[in-house]
Amino acid sequence: MRLDEFLTLVRDRGEYHSEEEAEQVSTAVLWVIASRIDPEEAAGLAADLPAPLNDALRLERGRPESFGREEFLRRVAQQTGARPRTAEWDAGAVLSTLTEAVPGERVDRLLAHLPADCADLFGGPAPY
Repeated sequence: MRLDEFLTLVRDRGEYHSEEEAEQVSTAVLWVIASRIDPEEAAGLAADLPAPLNDALRLERGRPESFGREEFLRRVAQQTGARPRTAEWDAGAVLSTLTEAVPGERVDRLLAHLPADCADLFGGPAPY
């Protein structure tokens, strides 16, 4: 998927005012994802995304951190300067677009690395 296509989807889903805002939110969400998954998985995901979005996944951060949904959203909020509820909206706009931008097996691996209660942010069913 080209950058403009990705950002248009994020902009529309997140109801942002511009593609620049969609890019900032996308970069923030991807940056948090990169801190949660191992570097090899981050590099694979980066290979499936257009520049400059892929740069957020290529930052060296060492070993993946383990944190749950609340911390995931807190970190997105910290990166975007938003409230946690807004961060949930932001993450959903980016992650649901990610499911269309990368191969399904990559999304499955990503879901396996993230907290189970984040599945709904990808546009899937919320776990019970």
